[in-house]
Amino acid sequence: MGSENMLAEMREAIEGELKKVISETMQNYPSEYISMLNYQLGWEGDGNAQSAQGKRIRPMLVLLACQAVGGDWHNALPAAAAVELVHNFSLIHDDIQDCSELRRGRPTIWVKWGNAQAINAGDAMLTLAHFAILRLSESLNDADVLNAVILMQTACLKLTRGQHLDIAFEDKDDLPMDLYWKMVEGKTGALLAACLSLGALCGNASIQTINTFYEIGIKIGNAFQVQDDWLGIWGDNELTGKSCTSDLSAKKKTYPILLGIHQGKRFSRAWKEAD
Repeated sequence: MGSENMLAEMREAIEGELKKVISETMQNYPSEYISMLNYQLGWEGDGNAQSAQGKRIRPMLVLLACQAVGGDWHNALPAAAAVELVHNFSLIHDDIQDCSELRRGRPTIWVKWGNAQAINAGDAMLTLAHFAILRLSESLNDADVLNAVILMQTACLKLTRGQHLDIAFEDKDDLPMDLYWKMVEGKTGALLAACLSLGALCGNASIQTINTFYEIGIKIGNAFQVQDDWLGIWGDNELTGKSCTSDLSAKKKTYPILLGIHQGKRFSRAWKEAD
């Protein structure tokens, strides 16, 4: 099978696993409630819903890491669904906290349904992730399932730390670069590291290999966030699907901003004088 066909098969399987988790776990729930989740995941709603699904990078990394260590990627599907649900939980809450009105070119959940319902939808995504990863018991032993849960829970907690630092740093101009990397590890690196290490675990890799995959995920997360920070200022709104002024107006301490501040020249003075 060619690589493109394999990736297409993986993506289709991920969508199927996500839909299975929601349909089996949320039977007899209000249709509008389920529609909110479907909207966030890009399965329905106004505009080009499919483009709003995103690239599903994180669940794809889980499956590819599993295959890379010689495992059957199908066994890692519950973990792939879990990390995608965690990712979308974080996006929903992040949009509320940042007052972001657009996500992937469409109105965000809080814009369409209000803050209270959006928070509830985000909480549902996180809870569904816990149900999803427990489905690993169909292919893994109890000890490995427990380790998988610990990996995901650790990533979730680090996500909250990264978001805490991101918000806290808005009022601080003299921010050391090492704290920026600590924030990035939480906001981006932790979940990517969990993706690779979960995939390796599902492929029955050694502890050393799982740890190596984790460290690779942290480094990929750092690079990913720096690029995202650049796009947050100079990216094309039509391509990124979100405003390129929101980071600046919120005084986010992104990588380009910190570099400008640390140089102590005209940009630094202008930034500190801005209201």
